[in-house]
Amino acid sequence: MPQKAPRMQGCSVERTMSLIDGKWKIIVLYKLLRGTLRFNELRRLIPSITQRMLTHQLRELEADGLIVRTVYAQVPPRVEYTLSTRGRSLEPVLMAMKEWGDANLSSEEAKAA
Repeated sequence: MPQKAPRMQGCSVERTMSLIDGKWKIIVLYKLLRGTLRFNELRRLIPSITQRMLTHQLRELEADGLIVRTVYAQVPPRVEYTLSTRGRSLEPVLMAMKEWGDANLSSEEAKAA
């Protein structure tokens, strides 16, 4: 008999945070609000992330259903990332974070973060 997947515990905030936890996922999702981007475009938009970490974060976001990865069979291969419907539903949360940061963080605080 197949085992059931473990049920996630905790409140809705905890479950949401488990999907977007870490420094990079929220930034990747925010950058994808502007539309479909290729891997190297994301790397240029987030210069402090390593290639390995970006790959890891994109795989987790795809596994959680927040982004869609589209591979085009051509030479050289082309891969594009876009927000899924589920990922797009985080837009109000991401924009609220941006607005809070704009209102509450000085430019020097933002640089130190």
